Amino acid sequence: MSSRFQSAMFGSSLVYPNAVVWSEENLVAVACTNTVLILNPENPGVRGVVTVPSSKPFPLGVVDGGGEDLLSGCLLPFHLSRDTRPCVRSISWSPSGLANNAGCLLAVCTTGGRVKLYRFPFCEFSAEWIEVKSTYFGECEIISSESSDVILSQDNGCANDPPICSLRNDNKRRRTDAVAAKDLDNLSDNVWQIVPFSDSNEKLPEKVSENCKLPLVTVQQYASRNTMLTAVTVSWSPILRTSENDLANPDNTTNCCSILAIGGKCGRISFWRIHAPERYSIVSSRSSGKSLLVGLLRAHEAWITAISWALYDSSASNPHFVLATGSSDGRVKIWQVNGEELLKSSEVNHASFSLLKEVMTDDSATVSILSLTVPSHSPQKLLLAIGKGSGSFEVWVLDMSANKFEKVGCYNAHDRIVTGLAWAFDGRCLYSCSQDNSMKSWIFVGNSLCEVLIPSSSLGLKNSPDVPFVFDSCFGLAVSPGNLATAVARRFDADLLNPMYQARTQRTSVEFLWIGGQQMDLSSTVCPLVNNEAFPGLSKTELVWWQSNILWSLNQFENSSRVLIIWDIIAALLALKQSVPKYVDDIILKWLTSYFRSQFGISTSSTFEALKSLPKLSSRQLHLINIIGRRVVLKECKADNLSSKKHESERVHGADEEHVNLWMELLRSSESELLERLVGFTFSASLSLLSCSSNDPNGLSQMEQWVSLNEKNVKDHSKFLAAEVRKVDKRRLQEENEPCNFCSAVVPFESREYAICSGVNCDTGVIQRHKLERCSITMRVRPIKPSWYCMCCKRWATKLAPTIIFTMPEYSSDFKSLVQSSSYRDSSTPFCPFCGILLQRSQPEYSLSPSPV
Repeated sequence: MSSRFQSAMFGSSLVYPNAVVWSEENLVAVACTNTVLILNPENPGVRGVVTVPSSKPFPLGVVDGGGEDLLSGCLLPFHLSRDTRPCVRSISWSPSGLANNAGCLLAVCTTGGRVKLYRFPFCEFSAEWIEVKSTYFGECEIISSESSDVILSQDNGCANDPPICSLRNDNKRRRTDAVAAKDLDNLSDNVWQIVPFSDSNEKLPEKVSENCKLPLVTVQQYASRNTMLTAVTVSWSPILRTSENDLANPDNTTNCCSILAIGGKCGRISFWRIHAPERYSIVSSRSSGKSLLVGLLRAHEAWITAISWALYDSSASNPHFVLATGSSDGRVKIWQVNGEELLKSSEVNHASFSLLKEVMTDDSATVSILSLTVPSHSPQKLLLAIGKGSGSFEVWVLDMSANKFEKVGCYNAHDRIVTGLAWAFDGRCLYSCSQDNSMKSWIFVGNSLCEVLIPSSSLGLKNSPDVPFVFDSCFGLAVSPGNLATAVARRFDADLLNPMYQARTQRTSVEFLWIGGQQMDLSSTVCPLVNNEAFPGLSKTELVWWQSNILWSLNQFENSSRVLIIWDIIAALLALKQSVPKYVDDIILKWLTSYFRSQFGISTSSTFEALKSLPKLSSRQLHLINIIGRRVVLKECKADNLSSKKHESERVHGADEEHVNLWMELLRSSESELLERLVGFTFSASLSLLSCSSNDPNGLSQMEQWVSLNEKNVKDHSKFLAAEVRKVDKRRLQEENEPCNFCSAVVPFESREYAICSGVNCDTGVIQRHKLERCSITMRVRPIKPSWYCMCCKRWATKLAPTIIFTMPEYSSDFKSLVQSSSYRDSSTPFCPFCGILLQRSQPEYSLSPSPV
């Protein structure tokens, strides 16, 4: 059995499959009955929560008939329902960048048919997540075929169907009868218009008052309308980037968006385009991105039970998606989605979807979960895993270039419903879990899957001794952004818990397991570089694969389009470093060798050559060097010492001084290289007279002074640009003096990190100097107001850096062309210019916050 290194317990029960999801900003959400709990894997004791409120069902009409009609079979679910509050059926994280603070939105679908979006409470300092009121799903307007002047709205507040976890192979859902299907087809596509709604008011739409007479409907119409309006599952698409031409569309106000797919009981899927906010902020919570219905698809004749997206053609001009949909009748369909049409569409589009393949599972069991991935080494091939209610799963390979679909096999892996499937390590490994409380790992051996053992080591990290190992079922799993850890949601066996002290408060547990030592090749015979005796609890095979998988994960994050979240990499390296620092040094040295083409730190000449090659590295590679240097190699050093020149007296206790000095020099040189790219771009933008907010000239004086103070170390091109700016705007640079935040004294520029004013107390005449912090981007004195904060280097930012700084493949001697290529975008991203991670608002320790590192 695998050993957990972290765990958390909840007092709510698990009900539906795929109950745990891991976001791009390193937050884990768990769906438990009528709540969603959000936690940080680094500190699972601090949590956020989404509470599903109880609500009254909106009227669908008055059933025309006597008591016999009310006993009709189609109304049986309504009579059997006893839930006063809806349960959470499906949850899904959006890509990073859609929330106000550039984080992720959480879509929550309940058994009442509602779908709501929630954001992180970065302004409210509250555990309860904030509902995005301006973007609301599930409230739908429909026009009756008999009475077109009456608008109805539904919001069922009760669960009227059994959870999917109770399904078995022999339990198949009855299809909608002919009368109900005919009524569904007669309903207009306009039923998907958004109706604003507030839980606090509980009011009906304006055209339907409480005193008005509702239209008479038959029991079949009542049941079919409820089916029409009830959502079952949700899923976000990968991020979509809009081009310069797309920005001409008034609906496309930002340069990125995502498509939210909502599957319903009626077999239809609605597609909503959710845009990022026009401007990111940690102060204002009112600026939310636009939402627009852009597509409708009649995918199945039964319930939509699972949806999965994959982007296989990421070209900016015409991105293409593959969409996999599964239903309660055991059918799976694969669709090709035209991303360009969804980006440009300003109304409901039916032509963006084309059916590629329909798959009927072997036993026709309900499809419980789908997992779709695109291996980076073969971007035209897709891997699809289909989990079923019978306990088996199927794997298919889709070759998009040849339009071929090949079934890898059907695997009877579990005894009960498959509740979780997750691809890892670029499609080389598949993890599955089931309601029978089993979790298994599978790898490709030739053209088929083979079960392998899950790594059992916790890397020496402290376990949670108060969490008992008494589980009866597993309800989902999720893989971390770096693929080195997994989160598993399990339900306790109440019969094995102490009824007085445990059974009342311990119903669900989320376990975090290391999978970095996962074996990927059964024929591998490579031996570890060091003696196995120094690694208690780790086998030789696991050692080999820990090194291989860490290096693979670091290489994956060299892609600048991926959000830089390497918490699992840093945590694993630190855990290994506690016992065997030499092993960690070997991994880092091998990783740096791939950058510098020489072994860093072996000799003075090799180190000098490595520092000279920094301008040839991409910005993302420099960010990775800075993070590994700060958080792993120089973890014991204080952030202030790493950012200043006064480090000679600071030594890491017990560490090799020469090794520490080399890394400090590498860190300062790497940060200086990144800063020169930012300064060069800002100077060029100012010379081009751009007025975009991302190219604000604020800070030109401080940047020019920084170049002058570091004249011996900066590049000639930086000095040339500084001289050109001085010629063009000499008067303004001379007249700009920064005032102190606490007195009226002038603040001279002495360092880019901090400033000390030359103030004098007017009452006592005593010199009173204030130490002030500077913005890491503009180098100006940081005002006394909430600012962006970097969790890695502990710096602050009041302005945001232009996006192009983070995507530069190397130092550019022609910043003018870069400015011109990005001139049409007002694109600023809240990323740290030195670490590349997502900036955030600094939160107190008792509040939940993401941990990118």
